[in-house]
Amino acid sequence: MQRDVPELNGLFEGDYRSLARIISMVENDHPLSANILLSLKPDYRIPVIGITGPPGAGKSTLVNALLEQISKLGKRTAVLAIDPSSPFNKGSLLGDRIRMGKQFNDPNIYIRSMASRGALGGLSEKSIEITDVLRSAPFDMILIETVGVGQSEIDIMGLADQTVVVLVPESGDEIQHVKSGLMEIADVFVVNKADREGADLFASKLSKMLKQKDEEIPVLKTIADQSIGVNKLLEKLFSNLDSQDRLNIDLLFEKAWRLIQQKRMRSIDKTDLKKLLSEQSKLDRFNLYGFVESYY
Repeated sequence: MQRDVPELNGLFEGDYRSLARIISMVENDHPLSANILLSLKPDYRIPVIGITGPPGAGKSTLVNALLEQISKLGKRTAVLAIDPSSPFNKGSLLGDRIRMGKQFNDPNIYIRSMASRGALGGLSEKSIEITDVLRSAPFDMILIETVGVGQSEIDIMGLADQTVVVLVPESGDEIQHVKSGLMEIADVFVVNKADREGADLFASKLSKMLKQKDEEIPVLKTIADQSIGVNKLLEKLFSNLDSQDRLNIDLLFEKAWRLIQQKRMRSIDKTDLKKLLSEQSKLDRFNLYGFVESYY
């Protein structure tokens, strides 16, 4: 099977050109993509760190700062930056090349953008597949920066070994973050832009609330554009990883469930569905639930 995809050998050896070609084939459903996925050798000891949080929190700046520090340690890092897709033309902003420009020439860093393809939380089946492609290359760590669009941020839980939720002092009433589900997914909270007014108070309130709920989630402060607090965050992440089981069956289950779910949905053509619904809805005794049952 591997002889049909010569780039696989380059992928396993850490060649970035081969890696880029493999990712493109998988992302675009190339005829060889199924062979590629079946030939992958993902190393589940390679940690995947999710970086999420509301827009404007400084996620990309924090990722930049983390990359710089990890590279100084001589470690190789891959970044998957997932940008929002337009619901109309399915295009995406793919802005990481602007936000992370200075990191592209570092041989220890590989950065790749992909569109969310409209998936809830920005995580499509392609996110899972490409993460396993990256885990088949000799990286020491994989960072995934997600869209950050409110409640859908919780989707990162099905992909990352650890999740860093980035907030800023202006994030508002911390109770809202509990309601949005962030409390359930965060392994570490980061209050970024900690040089702004109210940062200490916001971090203190968040810590106290976590203790009241018997949640032992650390709250760290950073000023990412000055690399302040970034080393402390890295230490916490490495410390957490040392205590984790690399082959997390619950995480594998979430990935398998999502892949099966999305592959089954491929047989449904949205244009045909809308046309049929338009016709059926004109009938006197139209019932939406009956329509769904008959269509399924």
